[in-house]
Amino acid sequence: MIVLDEPPGLRLSDLIAAVGAPLPVSADPDLVLRGGASLETAEPWHLAYMDSPRYAASLSGTRAGACIVSDRFADMVPSRTVAVVVRDPHTAYAKLLSRLHPGLMRPQLHLSEAALPETGTRACRFIHSSARIGTGVALDPTVVIGEGVVIGPGTTVGAYAVLGPDVTIGPDCSIGAGVTIVRCDVGSRTIIHPGARIGQDGFGFAMSANGHLKIPQLGRVMIGNDVEIGANTTVDRGSGRDTSIGHGTKIDNLVQIAHNVRVGRHCVIVAQVGIAGSTVLEDFVVVGGQSAIAGHLRLGRGARLAAASKLMDDVPAGARWGGMPAKPIRTWFREQTTLKKLAQRSVDRRAVEWSAAAGPDVDA
Repeated sequence: MIVLDEPPGLRLSDLIAAVGAPLPVSADPDLVLRGGASLETAEPWHLAYMDSPRYAASLSGTRAGACIVSDRFADMVPSRTVAVVVRDPHTAYAKLLSRLHPGLMRPQLHLSEAALPETGTRACRFIHSSARIGTGVALDPTVVIGEGVVIGPGTTVGAYAVLGPDVTIGPDCSIGAGVTIVRCDVGSRTIIHPGARIGQDGFGFAMSANGHLKIPQLGRVMIGNDVEIGANTTVDRGSGRDTSIGHGTKIDNLVQIAHNVRVGRHCVIVAQVGIAGSTVLEDFVVVGGQSAIAGHLRLGRGARLAAASKLMDDVPAGARWGGMPAKPIRTWFREQTTLKKLAQRSVDRRAVEWSAAAGPDVDA
């Protein structure tokens, strides 16, 4: 079991300065905050945040030492709590949590060698003689490092992870337990959570009446810097050209990215999304959970796809689409509203017909 170190704590004045907020006149600049917490569970040594009116009751009752809010909610902060007023509370809270809990910015190793039995598992690793391991790399027991693998300085690799062949991992990455990576280049500071499968064959077959012939997958997976890939997500290597994921992109758990897909910089792909082969997501695209995207499409820069959408067409840059099949969001909303009205009219008409068929009420 991993025991987290007690956060050392930071002065309120230092935290406020980090997000460029003014220090309230009545606030104690030397107040020490030791971590973050929700509005409901926060104690006087905690930092909290609030950015939605649905949590107004929780804000008024919070015991947090300080709470990050927008100007809209500043008057609702109780007198015992310091109101830290910023334009974007969620972003500011994330920034300050990284200072209060620096050890949680990337996953830690999962097994302590001291906790393993004296024989059998403790020294059980395989590292190919051609592998190059950087300084400060930490490898859990049971890791397998294959031929030609390069691991950059400061990277951690969890138990039962298998890397190789032909894998390059940049510095300060975190590779979770049970991850498998083949034929892949990973940039710096990237996090790959447990169970992810990177670089396996894409789903490529030549279909015919006599059966289906497997097509060798010749490409790689290219992953940029500061990418995060969730647990049990799969990224297939390219069939010809490489599958690629741009700098800063965040991918949730249980996502399927097929061969030849190109994901741009700073995209967000939520859980259970499936993206078929050779589709392109330009920079800053957002895809809602459980959406399915057909192959050979293009989603323009900044496009957004609502959750549970089924996309069969290209999406212009900056557009918001949703539905099944997906279409511009306003069109989808109008369709849903029209269907709702038609259904209600049908219900009302039947009610009138049943009332007329029953005849007038007769007093006893």
